[in-house]
Amino acid sequence: MFSLQNQTAFISGASRGLGEQFALTLAKAGADLILTSRDVYALTKIKKQVEDLGRRCETIALDVRSHESIVAAVAEAKKRVEKIDILVNNAGCNVRKPALDVTWDDWNLVLDTNLRGTFFLAQEIARHFMIPAGYGRIINIGSVTSVSGYAGLGPYGASRGGTKQLTMSLADDWGKHGITVNCLAPGWFKTAQNAVMYEDAEWVEYLSDRIPLKRPGNVTGGDLDGPLLFLATEESRYMTGQIMLIDGGISTGSTRATPNKK
Repeated sequence: MFSLQNQTAFISGASRGLGEQFALTLAKAGADLILTSRDVYALTKIKKQVEDLGRRCETIALDVRSHESIVAAVAEAKKRVEKIDILVNNAGCNVRKPALDVTWDDWNLVLDTNLRGTFFLAQEIARHFMIPAGYGRIINIGSVTSVSGYAGLGPYGASRGGTKQLTMSLADDWGKHGITVNCLAPGWFKTAQNAVMYEDAEWVEYLSDRIPLKRPGNVTGGDLDGPLLFLATEESRYMTGQIMLIDGGISTGSTRATPNKK
């Protein structure tokens, strides 16, 4: 079970953070990889790690904010591999600002990357690889903000809420082609993108108090590895259009209903 032998996975935003960990997880399960990033040279380290695991690893430049770049990257992938079985739609960004300070450009940056890019990359991979093959696993990366609202994360929450709705729509559209589309939604994980926040011990304590498991998620500690593999493999064959929250339980509600015991 949970083997990806003879499978090929395409991962966007693979040069660091969640994307880097996703690459290693899929490679360890036996998948060959196509890794993408705006800066293809930033993929050098992870490419070597994947190849050291005995897996094939192709790297391609991709900026999901550009439709031309998406089309070109998928065309390049067609030259290098015969099939893509798995798409991990991971490329994303965030702008943390009070709502009154968010600019037009802030909004467009986040929505163009997280939502528009997710859709058009999935469209291109489905059109050229998965629909002709009659098989595919599309894993859109969402967030606990797909289901919960947080001050200062207006554009990000809108993009991730949209990812959840998009996942359901694509699942309905492409299920007849043997393609499942699901959303993996991490909670509060420390990554390169948000590392500065975790330098504030008081905030980490505040956050942890609101998570039933009493800690933030651990990217390299395996908290996302099993859920990712489940969605990528044949074991999830009858699951589609769903959001899988991996958040330590914070989405159950972050308000204490009873006083602290003295």
